[in-house]
Amino acid sequence: MSEQQEPVSVEEIETENHTPESVDLSTYSPELRHLIEFEQVPEQAIPMVTSIHEVSEEPVRDVWDDLPGSAQNILDNFEQFHALISVGQTFAAIDFMQEFETLKMRDDMSEEEQQEYRASLLDKVLQNCVKDMVKQLKKARRDPILKKDFMEIFAEQA
Repeated sequence: MSEQQEPVSVEEIETENHTPESVDLSTYSPELRHLIEFEQVPEQAIPMVTSIHEVSEEPVRDVWDDLPGSAQNILDNFEQFHALISVGQTFAAIDFMQEFETLKMRDDMSEEEQQEYRASLLDKVLQNCVKDMVKQLKKARRDPILKKDFMEIFAEQA
């Protein structure tokens, strides 16, 4: 995300009110459905994927629009990029939340300060996912193996 983008907040991706059976994947893009299957996203993580997908479309679109055309051409369309970001952010967020549980917090931090700190760190993790994906797409322009890897993800979808 660029500096002017508002980060996606933790509250926007909280999924405690969702159950896996409450997510109707038919309402999402074929690219997202394909990537969920391709990456074998665990059923309990699907609500988080769809929540991130919903709240991130505008900032992810801005990042996509800022990419050079040669980097955009690695993928077929924005929806593939958006799906890659959503699934990548989900896995990164899950890893972060598992690691955060083991993080020793300062004793003088209130519960609210701890939650703000957690939200801040998670926002950075999610932003880094976008930055990493942009770097990978730009690198794929010069790296035939990486380009092939990107193309193979969605090859079966066609």
